Amino acid sequence: MAATDASPKFQQPKDFRPVPQPPDFHPELVVTTPHDGLHFWQFMVAGSIAGSVEHIAMFPVDTVKTHMQALRSCPIKSVGFRQAVRSIIQTDGPSALYRGIAAMGLGAGPAHAVYFSMYEICKEFFSRGNPNNPAAHAISGVCATIASDAVFTPMDMVKQRLQLGNGMYKGVRDCVKTVLRDEGIGAFYASYRTTVLMNAPFTAVHFATYEAAKRGLMGISPDSADDERLAVHATAGAAAGALAAVVTTPLDVVKTQLQCQGVCGCSRFKSSAIGDVIKTIVEKDGYRGLMRGWIPRMLFHAPAAAICWSTYESSKAFFQKLNDSSNSGTVK
Repeated sequence: MAATDASPKFQQPKDFRPVPQPPDFHPELVVTTPHDGLHFWQFMVAGSIAGSVEHIAMFPVDTVKTHMQALRSCPIKSVGFRQAVRSIIQTDGPSALYRGIAAMGLGAGPAHAVYFSMYEICKEFFSRGNPNNPAAHAISGVCATIASDAVFTPMDMVKQRLQLGNGMYKGVRDCVKTVLRDEGIGAFYASYRTTVLMNAPFTAVHFATYEAAKRGLMGISPDSADDERLAVHATAGAAAGALAAVVTTPLDVVKTQLQCQGVCGCSRFKSSAIGDVIKTIVEKDGYRGLMRGWIPRMLFHAPAAAICWSTYESSKAFFQKLNDSSNSGTVK
């Protein structure tokens, strides 16, 4: 009896040895490897779904942030998040918090499709087989934002002008036609350079922090990694979004000022140079003006990133299961 008891105990390590071939302190390999076989269009669809869900869910907070960053010349001169919300609702009603959401819907899906698919391609190229390479994650994020911002910037400009409201535009189409007629096509990309310069460090911090936080959280309890995957992605995403948002707020203020110049009483800038805009903001509002809207920006990006990453990773997992079932059916 003792001999039969000893035999299975001795064999169990052999049975389980192949499973954790990547060391336990590298759980990222377990998480990322299953998704490497996805098709390019599947990354795009997953990214599009994630981006749309994220921005639509957090749109009211983004509206408040836009009003706070575009103030001083505008009728709404709120200095606090609560005051801004109250002022917007009292002036135009609760529906004003969703003004411009159609422009966001038109821009977020395609932009995030480019964003995540470009990130996955660049991450595979720069990591060179090492999934725990923060530099590769940061560089891949920068490449992704350069490509996606070219798609998103025009609709982001339309969205922000509609958010400020004041009856200047009837809707997305009217805003596009009016801007084209009065300011030319260049107005749609007036903030592109600033947006890229803001989003480059944002995505570098965001993706590097996300991958590191995800790896750290998975390492805490690798045995239950599969069961807790959604919570891990959400938590890591929230931490990455919050940190990146605070660090890049000054450039976001510059971007908003450039996109909203001439709207709702906002001043126009003689030059779109970042240095000139920063100088004007500091002269009008001091250095604290460069941090306007950092609270709603952090309140936006922390949950938004949690929603986005968990949705994106869930979509990838769905497509992986779909591919596996399709492959198994083909083999049969």
